[in-house]
Amino acid sequence: MQGDLDTPRGGPASDLSMQERAYRTIRSRIVACRFPPGSSLNEGSVAVELQLGRTPVRQAFDRLRQEGLVTVHPRRGVEVRGFEIGELLEIIEARLINECHAAGLAAERATLADLAGLEEIILRSGGATDPHDTERLMLLEQEFHAKLADIAGNTVLANLLRNLCDRTIRFWFVASGRPGQRHHVIGQHADIVAAVARGNRSDAETAMRRHLLDFRESVLRQPELVTRGYAP
Repeated sequence: MQGDLDTPRGGPASDLSMQERAYRTIRSRIVACRFPPGSSLNEGSVAVELQLGRTPVRQAFDRLRQEGLVTVHPRRGVEVRGFEIGELLEIIEARLINECHAAGLAAERATLADLAGLEEIILRSGGATDPHDTERLMLLEQEFHAKLADIAGNTVLANLLRNLCDRTIRFWFVASGRPGQRHHVIGQHADIVAAVARGNRSDAETAMRRHLLDFRESVLRQPELVTRGYAP
């Protein structure tokens, strides 16, 4: 997950890779709020902007609809779904169940190489705590949680957690918190890695639970959500 959000990954140009490029690019712009919540997306306009065909864009919209990131209105176009506190709380509830379990599995299965990878992400995160680094820090947040999910060794669980994390991460661009809070988050990541390194499943699950609950509370404390009309 390193690099620009708009950077697609895939093989040589083909119908399949064009579909994947459209999906990844549109999805990344939604996650980073480059396509803001509540905005309308026109299939033709997006195709021109991204220099893609209308068919892969249409297919991308359908995948994003299934992921809950857009709403498709017949004859009216596509709307980027807004932030809803109730939905966020449900997503965090699902992450508490599944991601704590994944952290526990990681504690049982992590190799020295896995731990080095997690520590390297934390090191890079420490240099991305300024407000202008919000997007970079978001990428590293995604990378950390995706890496941990991969270490758990369950592909189905990892894919589920990627979707839940991406649907949560959009709140970084509305309520990213103070720099001190960002350092606090990095410290929590370090606590998770320390527990995984000890091979202590219970400690890893507890550290992940603390991290997710703190994120929930920090978001709910943000007045920006109220002023933008996202409060329940």
